[in-house]
Amino acid sequence: MSGAHTVASSRRPPVGSRQHGSPQGGSQQGGSRQGGAQQGGRRRATAGDVGWWQPPTRRRGGPAPETPRSEAGGRRRAAPGRSLLARLRGGGSQHRRPATPAERRIRRLRLVRNAALAGLAAVLLGPLVAFGLGWLFFSVPTPTDSVTNQVALVSYADGSQLTRLVPEEGNRVAVEIEDVPPHVRDAVLAAEDRTFYSNPGFDLTGILRAVWNQLQGGSGGGSTITQQYVKNALVGDEYSLWRKYKEVVLAVKISQEREKDEILGDYLNAIYFGRGAYGIQSASQAYFGKPVQLLDPSEGALLAGLIQAPSRWDPARNPDRALERWNFVLDGMVAQGWLTAPERAAAQFPATVEPRRAAAGVPADSSGHIVTAVTAELDALGITAEDLAQEGLRITTTIDPVRQQQAVDAAQAALEGQPDDLRSAMVAIDPQTGGILAYYGGDNGLGLDYARVQRLAGSTFKPFVVLAGLQQDPPVGLGETFDGEEVPGLRNAEGADCDRCDLKQAMTVSNNVVFNTLAKQVGPENVAAAARAAGITAPLDDPNEGIALGNKEVSTLELASAYATIAGGGVWHQPHLVSEVVTADGRVLFAAQSEGERRFPERVARNVVESMLEVAAADDLALPDGRPVAAKTGTVQSRFDGENNDAWMAGFTPTLSTSVWIGTDMNSPIRTASGAPISGKTLPGEVWREFMGEALEAEPVETFAPYRPIGEAASDAPPGVDPDATPTPTPEPTPAPSAPPTPDGGVPPPPPPAEDPATTPGGPGTDTSPPSRDSLLFGDGGGGTGDAPAQQDCSVTPCG
Repeated sequence: MSGAHTVASSRRPPVGSRQHGSPQGGSQQGGSRQGGAQQGGRRRATAGDVGWWQPPTRRRGGPAPETPRSEAGGRRRAAPGRSLLARLRGGGSQHRRPATPAERRIRRLRLVRNAALAGLAAVLLGPLVAFGLGWLFFSVPTPTDSVTNQVALVSYADGSQLTRLVPEEGNRVAVEIEDVPPHVRDAVLAAEDRTFYSNPGFDLTGILRAVWNQLQGGSGGGSTITQQYVKNALVGDEYSLWRKYKEVVLAVKISQEREKDEILGDYLNAIYFGRGAYGIQSASQAYFGKPVQLLDPSEGALLAGLIQAPSRWDPARNPDRALERWNFVLDGMVAQGWLTAPERAAAQFPATVEPRRAAAGVPADSSGHIVTAVTAELDALGITAEDLAQEGLRITTTIDPVRQQQAVDAAQAALEGQPDDLRSAMVAIDPQTGGILAYYGGDNGLGLDYARVQRLAGSTFKPFVVLAGLQQDPPVGLGETFDGEEVPGLRNAEGADCDRCDLKQAMTVSNNVVFNTLAKQVGPENVAAAARAAGITAPLDDPNEGIALGNKEVSTLELASAYATIAGGGVWHQPHLVSEVVTADGRVLFAAQSEGERRFPERVARNVVESMLEVAAADDLALPDGRPVAAKTGTVQSRFDGENNDAWMAGFTPTLSTSVWIGTDMNSPIRTASGAPISGKTLPGEVWREFMGEALEAEPVETFAPYRPIGEAASDAPPGVDPDATPTPTPEPTPAPSAPPTPDGGVPPPPPPAEDPATTPGGPGTDTSPPSRDSLLFGDGGGGTGDAPAQQDCSVTPCG
């Protein structure tokens, strides 16, 4: 009992309560039990409300907590202070003293100070963090990387590879740094990086200058030799702060991992010096015809001065700029103590060997002409030889590989077994874009490109006479009739005569007299202007009426382009081979645009098309499936009677314009293996029909736009029938030239019905051994002397 009494007595009574009972033991025990019950009640009450560690809180929306009372019923005194947890939970904040203005000012200053410290830390630590990340993730390039990334790839329109413009081998000869004379090394350092052996791989001043240039909208600059090597090997040549960042990181990294001499040696073996030469050894051969070990200081200075712009500063192209750079390098060598003043005074500008045309990946077969034409087009676009040599360009062409092979096969098949002196060319163009879909300039890709050789055009120029006539005031419509009989000094080919014929009939049979007359009527200068508007780029200077019969020279490419303008409704598109140029690091240097330039009205173009629609069928060159096609043959007679020197066939559908030429290098007579003279409708016509048939085989048959006549409409009378004796059909009331167009919904008329070869002059089945119907022997009408036709010198004045 004493133990229980001791335990119970040891409990501290609640604050504000008093113990009751007598001092006797029984009373004390009873009081103890009573006090224990009271304490137990208090414990249960506390457990049912809040924990002993929690201050009383008022629940939202509930009754206020009951204030504990003493046994005597008195109110319990509240705790003198609020707990930390209560203050954190937001109780009693309304009693906080507001901050004074001085305290608020101190608080603002503290925020500004903290922000400034954070910004300074970002400025100081940001570059270090970025540098560290670059060090971890950027790998050091090798000399092989430099070689591989400088190769330019040329592809077909579908992305398949055509060629690699710059091969890895053949124009690059590696040399050890010990084999490069010290004065040549010093010359390179004087030109490009005079602190090479002391800098950490980058030049801080140069970098800051480059950053400033970037912020001002200019280009880069300030690269050390190490940075240049990294740029050529891996990064690319984009003018951006990102490129500079990568350059700096890799330049420092490579400087830590390799010796300076090793870096300089790799740089000298990788850098481009122009003339197709990569590396100092190849450059020494290209400019001086000797190995690098034999170069003197003056020669080394010239090569060093070329590094920044090899093609522009080649002494063969720009001797003044080359001399300026040569002096700059030598003066720099003197300033650095690498060349004495007497040696500088004695130095003479060195003579270089003549540049040689570098094949540089140009294929030796027929596709070589495409690659050469592509590089010429790139140069015209401002993409230099340095870009080709150093940017790792990805060049996409417009060439359709399937149609290209069809063109090559058709040309080669036609010339197989024929005399060896015959040459051929073919160009096919998309009239809607100007993109060249097929390009054949001969089988020797490193030789003469016959697609760009200009030859007398013959009767392929007659559509331009019609084009000029349609734009006269008043216009000369296709139904205009002319006397087509031969006159002294001006003859037609056999079967091409007509007493009276309109322009469409004259075009179908290729009547020379009619078009010679029309050229006089509209004016030769207007015919030349019409040809230029269509796309002929040849000079066509001082034309006379003989221009109607093709006494001016044009190329196969020009003719295909001009006919494409007519096919495209009078909208000219620049003929082009390059579709897109992208650098190795993804920058688009060029992307072809499809917008064209309207050269003459669509209605005028459609009338020219109408005049040409029956030519192919009349010459047995119609396309399969009755596909509408506008075409014209051309034959240029030789000075030798009964011989021809050039033969053409050109024609188009709404989606494809193709021109074919056959001739010789010596402008000599062209004959088949059987001895028959070649005319436009024979070998060239066969090549054209074969290619067009295959190229369009999978395409739907397309018709030209509805024909709305300008001026008098063409007659439906077949060639050889006087159109004045046949009523001229008028599908719609013929509108005046200035009247608004009113589509009639018609379609091009079908080819004329087949006639009996025995009764149709010049029709199908006519013997092809005599001169072609579009050949011409003329005198005064074509600018000749009026002598007998057999004496006309057609090597000077073209015939047909």
